[in-house]
Formats: sequence, structure tokens, C-alpha cells
Amino acid sequence: MNMKVLLPAEIFLTEEVTRVVAEAENGFFCLLPQHVDFTAALVPGVFSYTTQAGEDNYLAIDVGTLIKRGSEILVSTRNAFRGPELGQLKDVVVLQFREIDEREKKARTAAARLEVDLLRRFMELKHE
Repeated sequence: MNMKVLLPAEIFLTEEVTRVVAEAENGFFCLLPQHVDFTAALVPGVFSYTTQAGEDNYLAIDVGTLIKRGSEILVSTRNAFRGPELGQLKDVVVLQFREIDEREKKARTAAARLEVDLLRRFMELKHE
């Protein structure tokens, strides 16, 4: 099966795989080459796949969508991080999500400042 993992701004991964294991809202599932066409809403967690060489690989993914159509699997997610083994993947995920959380806090603070400034200017116009 040809699998592509898509992020908002790039193709994160393209790989020929023999098995995919992911988690949807109702639990884990496994896709094999002869599996029927399938669509699932993915929850944040560990996404694993087996390459044609028999190697198991792991990704930490954010919410997303998986579509299997024929021999093609498309995974669309906001964030994905690769790790060679689960222990190392956990450390990578903790670091990456802390950075993302910090950036989001800064963006929310900047948006709040803009809102307050806009309201202040409207009040000044009203008093003129």
C-alpha cells in the first residue's frame, strides 16, 4: 500500500507499507492490503506502520483524517513527529507539544491585545 502523511504545509511522509495501526474515536484499528476502503477520524496518539522491509515505525500524530482507497492510504493531520521507538517518541512529543503550546499562548496574547486596542479605539471614536 502507498501511504502519504500530509501536514497543512507539506507532505510529511511517503512510504510503501504492509500494515497500518491507528486510533479513531471508537478505538484502535489495523489496515492490511486487502482491507475494504475505509475512512476514519483520528485522535491524537501513536500511529504505527510496517514497511515492506518488515520494519515497524511510529509517528505521534495530532487529530486528523485517514482515508484508504484501494492500495492508497492518505493521512491528513495538523502535526506529526517521527520516532524510531516508542520511548524516544514520547520525549520528542513532549518537547514538540510544549513548543507548540508556548507559540499558541503567545498568539492568543497578541490577539487579545489587538482586541483590547480595537475596542479602545472604538470607544474613543464614540466619545468624539
